[in-house]
Amino acid sequence: MELSIIVPTYNEGSNVRVLTERIMGVLQSTIRDYEIIFVDDSSDDTPIILECLTEQFPRVRYIHRIKERGLGSAVVNGFSLAIGEYLVVMDADLQHPPELLPEMMKSLKEGNQLVIPSRFITGGSYGDLNFSRKLISWGARAIARLALKKARLVSDCTGGFFGLHRSVIDGVDLNPIGWKIMLEIIVKGRYRSFSEIPYAFATRDLDQSKMNFEEQVNYLKHIAFLVMSSPEDRKFFIFCSIGLLGFIVNMLVFTLLMKLTVDKAVFSSVTASSTALIHNFVWNDQVTWKQEKNLSRSGFLSRFLKFASTSFLGVLIASMVVRAFVGLGWSPFIGQTLGIFAATFLKFFINDRWTWANTYTENRTRY
Repeated sequence: MELSIIVPTYNEGSNVRVLTERIMGVLQSTIRDYEIIFVDDSSDDTPIILECLTEQFPRVRYIHRIKERGLGSAVVNGFSLAIGEYLVVMDADLQHPPELLPEMMKSLKEGNQLVIPSRFITGGSYGDLNFSRKLISWGARAIARLALKKARLVSDCTGGFFGLHRSVIDGVDLNPIGWKIMLEIIVKGRYRSFSEIPYAFATRDLDQSKMNFEEQVNYLKHIAFLVMSSPEDRKFFIFCSIGLLGFIVNMLVFTLLMKLTVDKAVFSSVTASSTALIHNFVWNDQVTWKQEKNLSRSGFLSRFLKFASTSFLGVLIASMVVRAFVGLGWSPFIGQTLGIFAATFLKFFINDRWTWANTYTENRTRY
């Protein structure tokens, strides 16, 4: 089998026949060896309609789940049932145009192991989504990109329309929470190359987001689990957590010294900052980059001096951003916040590739 199309459904009886006929119409002249798999969690008459489709079209298969629900787990079930070399996942609500299937297959056959239709590249479109839906979508993407390095490479990282070669998920433990299954594959999948192709999102008549409060909580849980499963992302969050703890140490030492000394504010500040610097270095050396420390050719003192110089560079960058904001008449507090963010990313990057560098061993993941 060349292609398996996996379609999770929940009370989509009015759409499944239309979608099936559109898929078959699009593929009849391009791909002859394919199957359509519906994974159904419906509580209405959708299973009856799907049964009729399987009797009418041999290419159509379906399973109706009773004890399990959720789009992410439905897709994983579909993967286990599919026999195609290439797998495409799309929604049943007609928001994902099946007319894009030939172009997706073309990209996959050209060597891209993962193909993602995107609303946010040239030629793509949001459709007629209302402002609240756009805001929710933007927020979900922003959270994913801040938390996950691989998600920053994909313009439409929270979509549900994608295609892949079977090897991308072979042997990969997929445990999606909620319905953002593609994020799971972007982070955990075994692919060397991917492509994005533009598409216009077709808005439903009932323009309601799936992101209710429960799904928002599930989404944040999913992001957290993905961070913990990704060594590179987990390392960054540990680095940030140590930095936050170091700030607390800095302020505690500064407050204590100010109470014990008289007119020694500069001494207190320097001592507190130095204490926090040592604190941060020891924790990063023992936790964040523990593996790299064991493989590194540089000694303890060398790593400390590199870390200290990187920290001073971060302070310089933050102060430069603040100065620029003041010069432009903007809020110095916003400038300080942005400067800290910029310095944090830069310090992590430099420390990862310089302070604790181990000649960048082959076992390190490259994106």
